[in-house]
Amino acid sequence: MTWTRETGETIYPFPIIRNPSWKELFEHHRWADLVFENNPCLRLAWPNIFFMHPYVVALNTWVSRIDDTVGLHGKIGIQDRVKFLWLKAASKVIAVSDAVRQHSFKPAVIIGNPYNSTVFKRLPDITKTKTFVFLGRLVPNKGADHAIKAFKKLLVKEAQQNLLTIKPTLTIIGEGPQKSKLEELTKELNLQEHVIFTGSVSGQKLSNLLNQHRYMLVPSLWEEPFGNVVLEGMACGCLPIASDGGGLPDAVGKAGIIFVRGDNNALAEAMWNIIADHDLELKLRNAAQEHLKNHQADVVAKKYLEVVEKAAAKSSKLN
Repeated sequence: MTWTRETGETIYPFPIIRNPSWKELFEHHRWADLVFENNPCLRLAWPNIFFMHPYVVALNTWVSRIDDTVGLHGKIGIQDRVKFLWLKAASKVIAVSDAVRQHSFKPAVIIGNPYNSTVFKRLPDITKTKTFVFLGRLVPNKGADHAIKAFKKLLVKEAQQNLLTIKPTLTIIGEGPQKSKLEELTKELNLQEHVIFTGSVSGQKLSNLLNQHRYMLVPSLWEEPFGNVVLEGMACGCLPIASDGGGLPDAVGKAGIIFVRGDNNALAEAMWNIIADHDLELKLRNAAQEHLKNHQADVVAKKYLEVVEKAAAKSSKLN
């Protein structure tokens, strides 16, 4: 059951009840052996108060209202207070990252997101002729401007030391209200020959483009709950350099570099270290293969199923 009205073109192997009436909510809760909530949704879950079925809640984002654009310091509203109580009563809770677990519900089990390995994968026919890539919406809290400024610092250092064997480039993939300002910043820093804006790219075209790059910059200022873009880039052979906010360190694992969020000098240093140190790059690429195995869809699904089965078994023993 879902509140979304869009049907799209995807065909699922199960029925979907969209925008259910209260009668439909009761009917479907009545026959259920267990209720799974993909993020707590009180408007859909409340009938279970009457049926008391075991239920599992997956937390894919923060459970709180935030009144700033980058932190987690907002006031918790009444609705979210109720959600916290709902989590305490749940049979099991799953968190997408340790950061979400720490912030929202510490007893939760951590299961990271999967990625689409059918689309995002290494394509051996494509040569990695480019270096850095940024992928995301062009809005302030995604930090694309920090990527550009740090890239400028990298070029200045290279001009001074002339140690790199490859010419650094930066590709910005995405659209958003900040695009014109980012293009102006690129001109101000005299980077027109080094920085390319591609606009929005998706699907196989995106995979092809990522496969041309060696490293992915994820300088997000917002505390991302997880960061699937990291896995998508990594699967295409882009080693991640990501900020330390939220769940990004979980998404990166030991297969990339983490830097202090908002620190352009730290980002530039990380970029230099990975592009100048072949042994470091090789070490991270080896780690990436193992890291991605844990985020294959079938592996993640198995972990979810184990949690659901334990919740159902625990309920059976109590009854």
